[in-house]
Amino acid sequence: MDAPIAISLPCPLSAGWEVIEQRLIEPSQGGGFSAGAYRQEVDELWLLSDAQSGSISRWRGLRARGLKGLLPLPPLPLKQPQPMDGEGLVVETQHFWVAVEGRQQPAQPAALLRYDISAGSLLSSREMPPDWRLQPDRGLRSNGGPESLSSSPVDGALLMAAEKPLLQDPPDRVRLLRWAPDSNGAIKPSELRSLALPPGGWGLTDLLASKEGLLGLWRRFTAPDQWQARLVMYPVSAIKTVSTTNADAPPVVPLISWNLLQLGLPPDNWEVLLAAPPLRDGRPSLLLATDDNFNPLQRSYLARLVPRQLPGCSTPPQQ
Repeated sequence: MDAPIAISLPCPLSAGWEVIEQRLIEPSQGGGFSAGAYRQEVDELWLLSDAQSGSISRWRGLRARGLKGLLPLPPLPLKQPQPMDGEGLVVETQHFWVAVEGRQQPAQPAALLRYDISAGSLLSSREMPPDWRLQPDRGLRSNGGPESLSSSPVDGALLMAAEKPLLQDPPDRVRLLRWAPDSNGAIKPSELRSLALPPGGWGLTDLLASKEGLLGLWRRFTAPDQWQARLVMYPVSAIKTVSTTNADAPPVVPLISWNLLQLGLPPDNWEVLLAAPPLRDGRPSLLLATDDNFNPLQRSYLARLVPRQLPGCSTPPQQ
């Protein structure tokens, strides 16, 4: 696998972000985007759809031409024996991983799936640990995750988070899970410390792990049509701290959060966060995308962000 794309943060953090380009994706090119990845070796943008049939929409040219110059490629259908609700995506050299959300109606267990990168055929499936399994009074909520998947820059382990608190957990946190090979090479889950979540209906829709910290995307919907979105940064210690068995232990609190709608992004269902290639002037960038829910009143937006860095600012040491 290629080395991870460098991620830079605003300096100081309060300087925030700048939106440098946006575009709409036509419904004919896909929708329901729930996760994404950028394949730098072939300059391809992949966006995972949460349609039950399972597919990945693909474009080429992000590095060379930016959002406006994206050229659509044929979608990659995912071949699996039953309907799915894909919510997280990590692409590696020969395969890719998909986090599948659980639902009660119709019955659909949450899982971690591995697919062949060329054909989209299912290679393996890993069930969630017992505490996470969808049950009437415990585990993941129906349509409550896992909602995100990212690769650790430290050792390549997969980091998976729920969208909402597990039914048995306090309402101010979401669980974070680390998937890594054991001594026999079999990938196994282990709990990390939970991530803090604000009250009032917020959910964690995506994660992006970096050496600088753990970026997260928060979303809130208020009926009938009010959307809010925030980008947050948890300290890098979040991906290193093993969970305690004490359910009352405090969750990891973000260092800062940024209101994305104040940057000029449309109020919609911002759900996708990924590292994008640098601009031609060398500035690193992030890419965000919305999930249109296959609703004719919503749209599939893409947006590219760069961190503002004020003159004379020096990056603080990692926490």
